[in-house]
Amino acid sequence: MWSLRFISAEALVSRPRVAQQSLDGVACNIYPLLFKASYLLEQAEVIRVLLEHWPLEEFRLGALLRPNADHPGDLRDRACRACLEACVRGLADHALRSGARRRLEVADLTGIRDVQVQGCPCGKALGRWGRTELLARTCCELQALPRAARRPVEVLADIFVTGGNFEVVVRALGPASPGPLRVRCLSLRADSLRPGQLLRVLRLAGPSELRRLEVVHNVRLHAGHVRELLAQVGFPRLVALTLPAKALDAPPAGSPAARGEAAPLTCIARELSHMTQLTELSVAFSTLTGKVQKLLGPLKTPLRVLDLANCSLNRADMAFLADCAHAAHLEVLDLSGQWALPGGPVSLHVLPAAGPGRAAAEGPDPGGVRHRGPPRGRAGPGPERLPRLRELRFLGNPLSARALRRLFAFPVPKDCYPEGSAYPQDELAMSEFDQQKYDVIAEDLRAVLRRAGREDVRVSTPLSGSFDPDIQETSNELGAFLLQAFRTALENFSKALKQME
Repeated sequence: MWSLRFISAEALVSRPRVAQQSLDGVACNIYPLLFKASYLLEQAEVIRVLLEHWPLEEFRLGALLRPNADHPGDLRDRACRACLEACVRGLADHALRSGARRRLEVADLTGIRDVQVQGCPCGKALGRWGRTELLARTCCELQALPRAARRPVEVLADIFVTGGNFEVVVRALGPASPGPLRVRCLSLRADSLRPGQLLRVLRLAGPSELRRLEVVHNVRLHAGHVRELLAQVGFPRLVALTLPAKALDAPPAGSPAARGEAAPLTCIARELSHMTQLTELSVAFSTLTGKVQKLLGPLKTPLRVLDLANCSLNRADMAFLADCAHAAHLEVLDLSGQWALPGGPVSLHVLPAAGPGRAAAEGPDPGGVRHRGPPRGRAGPGPERLPRLRELRFLGNPLSARALRRLFAFPVPKDCYPEGSAYPQDELAMSEFDQQKYDVIAEDLRAVLRRAGREDVRVSTPLSGSFDPDIQETSNELGAFLLQAFRTALENFSKALKQME
């Protein structure tokens, strides 16, 4: 239920001209209420004026849009283009104000959640990439204006850098004497950049303050690059690190990185161990067969989130995951795509059974790595292994109903497909399964969860993937990059054929 204060604020901002004329008589503590009401009604003009005259020392977007006593609605999943553009323009107007009329010191633009369907009246979103370009261009415009020497407004932001906006972001971050707005990056996502470009933008972004770093598609790194990046830049406050495909694979033979004094993976593990706040690590699609202990063993901070999808793990790797110090703290674990190892799918006895935190094996031994086979002749679960696990991803692995009862994941069991079905499956084959048999197994698994007192666990069968706002926003740029890469590969192939002739 809305408070009378919020209803009054909504009535005021619904008449933009009256609201703008009335601001001089509005108490400072009413501004946050007026802002949320303006955001709800998509009154961009009022939002810009509110920010220009903001009377408080801080403006925190996520906190202003979350539920409160006056309005229980959560507006953080509205990345409304009109409202966010008004916020940035209002900040620029405020930064140009002089003397005592300028109070704002910190503007936190983080906290927005990008979702597929927008709840704002216009329905038009401004994604993370667009927000980055808007803020960067605004900073560049302000840098070109003459101004008196005064402390800039610090803007906390989640930055998304690609080849398409790299130059403007570098200009915005680059000057030694910042303009009226000084950007501080709390998280950074990098896509479609060369290694040198990545290193440059990271140095400018203030790595000492960076909390989350995602280096994803079309950033072609190998273990030598990652070693140099971590050693040269350093991320003392980093909480989450995502590396692109093959980023931990060995450098090409004969390259300077391959001739280093120590193995790149050992150096990377050492640098990761210096990150005392690191709790989330994603290294999917790197070949780590038999190397998981070398990578994760030196870490001094227990991981909560670990993504090892398609890393070609072996049984020694799985045994380490079951017995290492991280096991007691893991909340999200991704072991997708491990079915194609020699000898068949990875042994599942080290994974949780009969609910989060259970495994049919001996007790954990954080101090060592010992591979133990599952106890024979015992059907019940063993001691706790992963007590905090709430999400286990095991996609792309052909599992039987028996294995699913132990994992509590929920892909379509291989029992439901025709005998002899090949893996991996194409999209058509995935849809051709015995629905009746699937429903019986699904209900059986739900019953297991109920008996375990874990009805809070949600299981699903994502056959078609999920919405990725970042990919959707930069799909054209990503597609162009892939086409260019394909063209280059064809040209190299053609040259090789001519040389053979």
